[in-house]
Amino acid sequence: MTDDTYLTLAGRGRATFEIRGSEFVGHAAPAADREAAEAFVAEVRAEYDDATHNVPAYRVRESGGRASGNDAGAGRGMLREYGDDDGEPSGSAGKPALNVLQQEDVENAVAVVTRYYGGTNLGVGGLARAYSRGVKEAIEDAGIVAERPHERFSVAVEYDDSGTVRGILESASGDEGAAFDADYAERVSFEVRVPVAEAEGLRDRIRSATSGRAEIDGGE
Repeated sequence: MTDDTYLTLAGRGRATFEIRGSEFVGHAAPAADREAAEAFVAEVRAEYDDATHNVPAYRVRESGGRASGNDAGAGRGMLREYGDDDGEPSGSAGKPALNVLQQEDVENAVAVVTRYYGGTNLGVGGLARAYSRGVKEAIEDAGIVAERPHERFSVAVEYDDSGTVRGILESASGDEGAAFDADYAERVSFEVRVPVAEAEGLRDRIRSATSGRAEIDGGE
């Protein structure tokens, strides 16, 4: 793995198991930033609002809003780590859940472990093992992948330049790993996702090919 790559989750994962009458459900997902991580936590809490506890943990890069989707890590911003016990005894849930994310060395990842209390106390040690297991098994279900930091920017041009820009983006979608969506309205707009290392060169090619007529926003 090169210096500009990082490990994250390939998709969403889920795991269920029972310990001494308590049912645990582990959930894991990739998250672009803190807002995406907290949105996932809120989604799980809403779906499992009858649970005794929904314990969250996440590790995400603060990237100044440039990341989106699985693009977290753009600019390699400050790593933000969070875990909360959600009413379990102090240190028995949130920290063990976060520890698994740290041990797996995944970034831009969020996990929530749901517990339905079964009537038997597990003790701090038992809870720590259960919440760790919930995160670990959900991550295993999701899968771990190496990802390059990406950023997004938009390009707006008149129709006369749209074919030129589209050709540049299509050529970059191979070796450079760029991806784009086009919207044909009064003008043509392209939403571009590209590895950070290739982004400035791609913008320069678009500017040059359109003699500076392309309006480029974001990513700089």
